[in-house]
Amino acid sequence: MYKQYLMTHITVFGIPNCDTVKKARTWLADQQISFVFHDFKKQGLTAEQITLWLEHTDLATLINRKGATWRALSDDQKQSADNVSEAIALMVQNPSLIKRPVLQIQNNDQITRLQTGFQPDLYAGIFSDTP
Repeated sequence: MYKQYLMTHITVFGIPNCDTVKKARTWLADQQISFVFHDFKKQGLTAEQITLWLEHTDLATLINRKGATWRALSDDQKQSADNVSEAIALMVQNPSLIKRPVLQIQNNDQITRLQTGFQPDLYAGIFSDTP
């Protein structure tokens, strides 16, 4: 049902106790799709990683402006999130600002797909044999 991702590396970035991350990980495991989980609270994130993501998505998509971490920021910090370099610094310092999970599919060290959040139908479309 789902195409095999030969020569690809699938990474799910998030935190393990996030319900949406749990759902994504369970869905992938149920479909027997191999992936690596990166706990960005424990393993961290670099500005370089976030910069790569921003080549495939925008700040408005990547930053979770609905969560408790966003609400806890000062007004100045919230305003700074509109500036790319300052937003990257905020996300490195507060990885929970990132919409979870981040699904990163790489082929030959190139990101070929990046998806934030989880919806079963969306993941099914990403991994489907049919276009």
